[in-house]
Amino acid sequence: MGPNVILKNPIIPSDTAETIALRALAYVVGRDTALKQLIAQTGVAPSSLHERASDPALLVGVLDFLFSNETFLVDFCEIEGFSPDNLDHVRQALSGAPTDW
Repeated sequence: MGPNVILKNPIIPSDTAETIALRALAYVVGRDTALKQLIAQTGVAPSSLHERASDPALLVGVLDFLFSNETFLVDFCEIEGFSPDNLDHVRQALSGAPTDW
C-alpha cells in the first residue's frame, strides 16, 4: 500500500486483518521501549507472545496498545503505508465489533 492509503472498502477480510496485526506485533516486539510498554499495559507474558501470535484477542490488544500511544501508532502506520483509520478497520475485523472510543 502507498503512503497513508485509506481503504475504500472498510471491510477487511479476516486473513488480511490478521496479517496486518501480526506486522503490528512484529513492530512492537522489534522495539524494546514499545515491547516493555505493551507488557506493562497488558500484562501479557513475553514468553507467550509467540505462542499466542494467532490469537485474535492478543492481536486486538496489540492494536489497542498502538492506539494508546500516538508515537508508535503514527510510526507503524507510516512504515506500513496506511492511515490509522485503516488500522481501526483491521481491529474491527479481528474483534468483530466497532471500536468504542
